[in-house]
Amino acid sequence: MEKTLPDGVAVYCASSHRVSQKYLDVARRMGELIARSGLTLVCGGGRLGLMGAAIEGAVGASGRAVGVLPQFMIEKEWNHPDLTETISTPDMRERKQTMERLSRAAVALAGGIGTLDELAEMMTRVQLGLFAGPVIIVNTEGFYAPLVAMFAKMKEQGFMRGDEAPVIVVATPEEAMEVIMR
Repeated sequence: MEKTLPDGVAVYCASSHRVSQKYLDVARRMGELIARSGLTLVCGGGRLGLMGAAIEGAVGASGRAVGVLPQFMIEKEWNHPDLTETISTPDMRERKQTMERLSRAAVALAGGIGTLDELAEMMTRVQLGLFAGPVIIVNTEGFYAPLVAMFAKMKEQGFMRGDEAPVIVVATPEEAMEVIMR
C-alpha cells in the first residue's frame, strides 16, 4: 500500500517586520503559489513579517494556512488572525515536530536565528533519513550565499556526508514549487 504524503509545505521565515519589502513580496508569493498548487501552507503562524505575508498570500489565493504556535505565543496574540487553522503546542520543539509531520517539503525563506534552527534541523533529518521530502532554500538576491559557501567549506574539509548538502538552493518561489511538485 502506497503511503499518502501530507499536503503541507512547511515554510520557515522571519517574523520581523523590519525587513526590506523584497523579502515580504517573496514570502507572499510563496504562500500564493503553495495555495494555487492545492497544497497547504504550514508555518509558525505569526502575524508579522515574512510569516504574515506568506499567510496572506496563501489565504488571498483561496488556500489553507495552518499556523503552529506554542501556547505562550497564542496567549500573547502573536498568531495571524486569518489562519485557516491554528494548532497549539506546549513548546518550540513540539512546534517543529508538528510542522514536519504535516509537511511533504520544507522551504526556508530569509530569516534569523529561528529560521536557521528550523532549516538545520530539517537538513539533519534528511541526512539521517528521517524526512524524505525536499528541503529548499529560496536564496533571494543571495541572502543565503554565506551559508551556502559554508556548506561548501564543510564538504571540502570532510565535515559533511555525501556529495552535496542535504538542501536544494533555488532563487525564486517558482523554482521552489517546481522542486516540490516533482
